[in-house]
Amino acid sequence: MTAADSGPDRERSALDAVRLRHLNRWQAETLREDLADLYVESSYAATGETYRRREDFLHRLADSVRRPGFSMLLAEKTALAGCAFGFPIARDGAWWVGFEGDLPRSVEQLTSSGHAFAITEIVVHPHEHTAGLARLLQTRLLADHHASLGATLVDQADRRVHAAFQAWGWEDIGQVRRPSDPAVLRALVLPLGVSAEDRPDGLAHNARTQRPE
Repeated sequence: MTAADSGPDRERSALDAVRLRHLNRWQAETLREDLADLYVESSYAATGETYRRREDFLHRLADSVRRPGFSMLLAEKTALAGCAFGFPIARDGAWWVGFEGDLPRSVEQLTSSGHAFAITEIVVHPHEHTAGLARLLQTRLLADHHASLGATLVDQADRRVHAAFQAWGWEDIGQVRRPSDPAVLRALVLPLGVSAEDRPDGLAHNARTQRPE
């Protein structure tokens, strides 16, 4: 293998072969079983957990599809390579219910201004260059919605997913406990187009930020 066959050059070449397309609600629901298969293949589920994880994914998809402004971006080669989907966060901040402590001021401001977008899921087939394709999907989806802030919630117990989001540039800002959900969730955000120095309270070095132990 030559130097051009590995590293950034290989990743760029792989991404060049990816086709991206937007799906509406009806198209996403039509592909729900295929998307669930993609999720299971990418989730490294332990023996006996495949069914539960698949059902959890389908539940998140069904919930997201019902949300105003739902949007999905699909990545394809000869088969499904990945997807990302979500919806705009309402200005009233209801999406942040259960956040423990004070919500960072910059996050609160971007939410109230209508510039925050919740990404419910990013799924990339394990045979793809995960980091590059995941970043492409999240960046394009947020840009298409003119979002200045991406937001997501991750089960604190799922350390692999948490670590993946952090590897894709997301920042952990604290803990969320929803009245209807027994799971302890981590709130992660992805600021766009704002340097750390320009952020109202410096998300990258926020004293209120909590990290999993």
